[in-house]
Amino acid sequence: SLSLLPVSIHTEQASFKQTPSGRLGSFCFCFSSVLFVAQFLLAFNMGICGAKGGSKADSETNRNINRALMDDRKRLDNEVKLLLLGAGESGKSTISKQMKIIHLKGFNDEERSSYKSIIFNNTVGSMRVLVTAAQELGIELSDSNKTAADRMSNSEEYFSGEITQDIAQDITSLWADPGIKECFSRSAEFQLNDSAAYYFESVDRFIDPNYTPSEQDVLRSRAKTTGIIETDFECEGTSFRMVDVGGQRSERK
Repeated sequence: SLSLLPVSIHTEQASFKQTPSGRLGSFCFCFSSVLFVAQFLLAFNMGICGAKGGSKADSETNRNINRALMDDRKRLDNEVKLLLLGAGESGKSTISKQMKIIHLKGFNDEERSSYKSIIFNNTVGSMRVLVTAAQELGIELSDSNKTAADRMSNSEEYFSGEITQDIAQDITSLWADPGIKECFSRSAEFQLNDSAAYYFESVDRFIDPNYTPSEQDVLRSRAKTTGIIETDFECEGTSFRMVDVGGQRSERK
């Protein structure tokens, strides 16, 4: 049997002229509204009756699904969501990596090894930026380092993802050059990776065949973030989900 639940129907008040046709229009509108609600409740009750007529296995499956949905809902309601937004090179990915190091036992050997080429390109790229900036700012380099500066500016082999003994020697010589030091002191006038000095002073470690980046090496690395990266961690019993999105213009979709 169909049992109708109490339903309140709110209709927008309209000013009808007190004519037979006006009263008839109002009556038709109310009647069609009640008919729609009755049809909806009938379909709803029929769906319940159909579900009750299913097998016990179907009922158990339905209960399990509902229980899983409720558990997921409770977990999501108790989860703090953090969305990192900002322009490119503003440090969003650095915060995400810091949370991984602090709360998720850091990076394993395989993950740290995957950053080698990024670290090498950051190191060479930062020195190329300094050499180019020195030319634009009119800062002279020592005659003994001009050949190394030319190689750093023009050789694409320096960006092969490896730091050889020759590349390391050029970086070390240029970093000791007074002109490069003066240019570095004026780095506020151009864009330079803030970990440049750290990498220049660590270049001797990079040429070791068994070199594996440390957590500090990984933390200081810079690479363009593409897509969406989620990091889940817990802090003092509270679950956090940190979402890092690319800050480049092409990633703003």
